[in-house]
Amino acid sequence: MNTVGDPVRTFQDLVAQVPEIVQPMIVMLAGAVPFVEGEGAGAIGILGGIHPVVAGVAAATGNFLSVLAVVLLSSRVRTAAMAGRAPQAELPEPESKGRRRFRRWLVRFGVPGASILGPLAIPTQFTSAMLVAAGTPRGWVLLWQAVAIVLWTTVFTALAWGVLTAVAG
Repeated sequence: MNTVGDPVRTFQDLVAQVPEIVQPMIVMLAGAVPFVEGEGAGAIGILGGIHPVVAGVAAATGNFLSVLAVVLLSSRVRTAAMAGRAPQAELPEPESKGRRRFRRWLVRFGVPGASILGPLAIPTQFTSAMLVAAGTPRGWVLLWQAVAIVLWTTVFTALAWGVLTAVAG
């Protein structure tokens, strides 16, 4: 008796009840959820019996679309907030401890490093909002978040597929 395979088969039977065209959309929605993101959504799709490439692409797409929404919204908020401010030289503002730590991290690793290493600690949506709030151009944030999302989703989707194949085989 395979105790790992039984819950997986039960989950796959549940997913099989959903029309095939809708299954990747569900994975895409899961990818948009912070803390689940592309990495978790790809694994969920594979456990559900969806082809690994379809699961990975759907998961990464959902994750990126949520990051895109966060970046566009936070850049508009930052622009509106900065429009009413006096120039920094006239009105010095003390930085919080967390903001100083984030700036050191950003200076040390840059936007590429912050984007690629960020998912190890916090969701990509949070990292994106912090990068935009720090004044990073949104195109640069989107480029490096896309790279990070594709990288991590590919790694975790391949890992999930490998583990499931090893356990089922």
